Amino acid sequence: MSYLPVDHDYPKLWLVRHGETEWSRKHQYTGLTDLELTENGVRQAKEAGLKLSGLKFDSVLSSPLKRAFRTAELAGFPEPEVVPYAHEWDYGEYEGLRSADIRAKDPSYLIWTHGVRGGETLEQVADRADHVIAKVLDAPSDPPFHKGPGAQRNVLLFAHGHFLRVLAARWLDLPPVEGRRFVLDTATVCSLGWDKKTPAITSWNA
Repeated sequence: MSYLPVDHDYPKLWLVRHGETEWSRKHQYTGLTDLELTENGVRQAKEAGLKLSGLKFDSVLSSPLKRAFRTAELAGFPEPEVVPYAHEWDYGEYEGLRSADIRAKDPSYLIWTHGVRGGETLEQVADRADHVIAKVLDAPSDPPFHKGPGAQRNVLLFAHGHFLRVLAARWLDLPPVEGRRFVLDTATVCSLGWDKKTPAITSWNA
């Protein structure tokens, strides 16, 4: 982030994790499996929309997976731009498993340090997160994005637990493994912004 010019508009990136699915309720790894929201997930998504009411967004982005896209719709953003690389971690052979089940065989297991079999590496997830951040930071300066000196764009992204935690770490210029420090519940709202010119978390898991 240190490359940003002084006159950059320093956008604020709002994050919403998708609402509850049957697998997230049971703490199963849900990567590319395209699940629907539960009834509770639908309610959560609508409540997320209430938390965002009154805010104006210059662009709204979504993972291609329907649990995120549907959360965007229910939150009041029916036509988000689908970002193909904003999907959840591809868990490979661990898809559908719980971390507790894996730790029953290997007590030392932690996805942040051990990774997954047959899926993406943490570094690959981080690379996709970096692409999202670049998309947000490199948005056109022409109208409607450029609003004049001191103005700030608001960008909204609907995506997934692990992916958003990695993205938060990368926003802060931290290694992706530090995403383990950012607990993120379903359908919660977060925002990433700036302390003067330093990237910062401005709200989390609200």
